Amino acid sequence: MIITIRRDAGESPAEQVHDQIRGLITTGHLLAGDRLPSVRQLASDLSIAPGTVAKAYRLLEDDGLATSRIGSGTRVSDTARPAAGGIADAARALAEIAKAEGLALADAQRVLRAVWRPTDEDPAPSGARP
Repeated sequence: MIITIRRDAGESPAEQVHDQIRGLITTGHLLAGDRLPSVRQLASDLSIAPGTVAKAYRLLEDDGLATSRIGSGTRVSDTARPAAGGIADAARALAEIAKAEGLALADAQRVLRAVWRPTDEDPAPSGARP
């Protein structure tokens, strides 16, 4: 699993771990039942405190994307599903174009938010946080 922590990012390391694992689940790189690295192992790999990884895992549990059991570790929830293929493909295309044009991630997110037109038919966000 490839996760990176940027010290200059606007998010805490726990939020970065949470968001990146959530992205791996959403894009189908992690599937229901897959085991996540132990808190200690991931903390060591990323050179961050174990409590930081534990917080990220709790956020994933709050989102319904992970389940933890003493003795068996943390796994992707059986109910976690990747986004439809077209969504992931469109996101990849947006990322490639934004990078090619020198747009930062935060700016690409602002563009997406600006064109997003919520309607009464939009489903409630799944574990989404502002």
